[in-house]
Amino acid sequence: MINQNTTFVKTNTEFSVAIKELGIGKLLRSSNITKSCGISAFEVFQFLLLLVFQGKNLYRFLNSKRKELAVSKNTYYRFLNNSTYNWRRFLLSLSAQVICKFSTLTRPERVKAFVLDDSVLARNRSKNVELLAKIYDHVEHRFKRGFTLLTLGWTDGYSFIPVSFNALSSAKKENRVQEISNQLDRRTNGFKTRKESMLKKTEAAVLMIKRALDAGIQADYVLMDTWFTTEPMIKEIRSLGLDVIGMVKQLKQRYHFQGKLYTLPELSTIVKYDNKKSIFGSLLVRTKCGIPVKVVFVRNRNKRSECLYVLSTNCSISDDEIVRIYGNRWSIECFFKASKSCMKLGTEFQSRSYDATVCHTTIVFTRYIILEWIRRNQNDQKTYGELFYMFCDDIQDIDFDNALKSLMALFVEQLTGLPVDIIKVIKCKVSEWISSQASFIKALFGDFCWES
Repeated sequence: MINQNTTFVKTNTEFSVAIKELGIGKLLRSSNITKSCGISAFEVFQFLLLLVFQGKNLYRFLNSKRKELAVSKNTYYRFLNNSTYNWRRFLLSLSAQVICKFSTLTRPERVKAFVLDDSVLARNRSKNVELLAKIYDHVEHRFKRGFTLLTLGWTDGYSFIPVSFNALSSAKKENRVQEISNQLDRRTNGFKTRKESMLKKTEAAVLMIKRALDAGIQADYVLMDTWFTTEPMIKEIRSLGLDVIGMVKQLKQRYHFQGKLYTLPELSTIVKYDNKKSIFGSLLVRTKCGIPVKVVFVRNRNKRSECLYVLSTNCSISDDEIVRIYGNRWSIECFFKASKSCMKLGTEFQSRSYDATVCHTTIVFTRYIILEWIRRNQNDQKTYGELFYMFCDDIQDIDFDNALKSLMALFVEQLTGLPVDIIKVIKCKVSEWISSQASFIKALFGDFCWES
């Protein structure tokens, strides 16, 4: 208990400094997030922001020994359910400010990208939640009740910042369990957000990218998975002045190559394979609408008889660079995992109002942004001052080879304090694991030494 309280005090102090540095109070006021009487909106927001680090939900906290630090439960839920607050503007302003700061810490030629993906906010036990819908979960391959959390993030290869989101209901009326409340004022920000929640996923995604660009956030690419990497989506994004790098899967699409139409498997037979490499090769092709793209053929480590297809609208960069940039897309998956597992995304509050869903999601995204702000300030030497900024190099990307070697070196280092018999068993199991891997992974451990 003492350690937990000490950790919370330290976290509270670091968060307070970061909140002051980022001017959270000013951003709240500019987004119409204010209260006319009683405790200020900034104090309510700060309490909800730090609540997750106390290991209690709102109900448990209000019944604990620390309840004198809080106000009534109704105050917090009125704040969550307010339909006049412009949470979209607040999150976009905060992320634009942080991204602008991070961009000054890296050289101009460093690749920066938007990352687009979605996740499921499940509410299977709910019936009367506003705009609740039946949505398809592509991970579990079944329908659920809840919302589709469409998220747009920004990354420079080291930091990931959530820029915008849309808690999508369903564009089809028959899939919506509940509709918009009749008591809602149609002039409010909450009503506009609800109308956008019924857009198609691709329309909502393009709208978020437009708003991010209008806010001054700069990026070179949009990274997408197989669901979003379609020809109409590529055409829309290219019209905004951005290139696309995304993985594609074979459906019914065809590509023009040397005057003929080919499917992706047919194109893969044209490429000369080298089993010693992870990247087999690439081809310059055109889509049916005539968009020039470069398709890179990559080894599928989970199923060696197949290959993966990574598409890029920038045909001038190398195959290795396309695969490296696309690897930055994984940062949004880590973001979803951290938000749901550690920051209680979708589970901290159970309200029937759609405004509460938007407010709570914004609070969780703000937690992640502040944690990333603190991490970058602690790890990036350029943030220490002007002298460090002038003489320190950018934080470098770490490739797969060095990452795996560093992880194994740390693993060996941690074995030193264990009993000898346990170390022998672990060494035997690790050796068996290395011998069962593919040849290109075995080659990474060619000079591996247990005594290192």
